[in-house]
Amino acid sequence: MFLINLQGKDSIYEQIRDQIIRFIDNGILKPNDKLPSCRNLAADLGINPNTVNKAYSELEKNGYIYTVNKKGVFVSESNDANKDSSRRDAIYMANVLKNEGFSKEELVEILEEVYKEGQNA
Repeated sequence: MFLINLQGKDSIYEQIRDQIIRFIDNGILKPNDKLPSCRNLAADLGINPNTVNKAYSELEKNGYIYTVNKKGVFVSESNDANKDSSRRDAIYMANVLKNEGFSKEELVEILEEVYKEGQNA
């Protein structure tokens, strides 16, 4: 299910986090679907369980997943799925542009230009 690029720019935990977000956005993972345990996913990928735990912790902090003691980790239900999905898409695109070398100032400039055009329409 998960593909990890050990030579990639993104850390392993970021790759796991981003893949889970994409799986949720694309409907591969649905609300209340159970995710593999940290230990099982780490064993499957041949990585340290703390790496998976870091990805899961960040996903839980941002409301993508939730943990039930002694039951496992599950995909959260979203009350405003479209807005959440659009926000995740915007964050993903901002990260792509950042990785392509765009500075924060350049991204802000682009956003200001887009909003300025919207006001003149």
